[in-house]
Amino acid sequence: MELTIIAATGGVGRLMLDQAVAAGHHVTAVARHPERLDKDVRTVRVDFDDPDLDVLRSAVQSADAVLSGLGPRRVSESGIASRGTQAIVGAMQAAGARRIIAISAAPVATTPSAGRPNPPKHDPGEGFFTRNLATPLIKVVLRKVYTDLALMEDVLRVSGLDWTAVRPPRLTNKPRTGVYRTAYGENLKGGLTIARADVADAMLRAVPDTKSYGTTLGVAY
Repeated sequence: MELTIIAATGGVGRLMLDQAVAAGHHVTAVARHPERLDKDVRTVRVDFDDPDLDVLRSAVQSADAVLSGLGPRRVSESGIASRGTQAIVGAMQAAGARRIIAISAAPVATTPSAGRPNPPKHDPGEGFFTRNLATPLIKVVLRKVYTDLALMEDVLRVSGLDWTAVRPPRLTNKPRTGVYRTAYGENLKGGLTIARADVADAMLRAVPDTKSYGTTLGVAY
């Protein structure tokens, strides 16, 4: 397949790139600093603080799927996921590309946004500990990050594209196992962690999964 990977030098993006190349896909890697990549793939330089839409359109042209690992690495970068995804969606619409899979986060399930001002108080997939302790605590610390991701999901929701927002819990740097749980439209009970490598695996596996079109995909151990 022809894949475009956004934020290909990031934590999940680089792992998607590695796995996609190993699987024999043709990849266009989009990054702010593509010179940091050591893979023999087409690279495109895009700074999502001020994206060149013509360059971005060329990066998604003819892509069977666009996989976005774009997100704030720290609270001070909040806003880049929603702004950047708006640019990606615009480029895909202009290029006629349809399939996009973007990384979000499990706490976004209960985070309000302009397009979803009254989310459920609790996600149906959350257990007692996650619902009453873990999620409320982490949302206090990372409120701006989750608001940004919730706005990013708003952008996907009205895009008219075949979108999936992947919602993992806390990420680790453990090796890929290929063994994890997924759920359409909800988080996973007892799912407290997952390796970035397995999130990358799940995003690549979701590319042909038509059941995940237009919804979220919870992923966790």
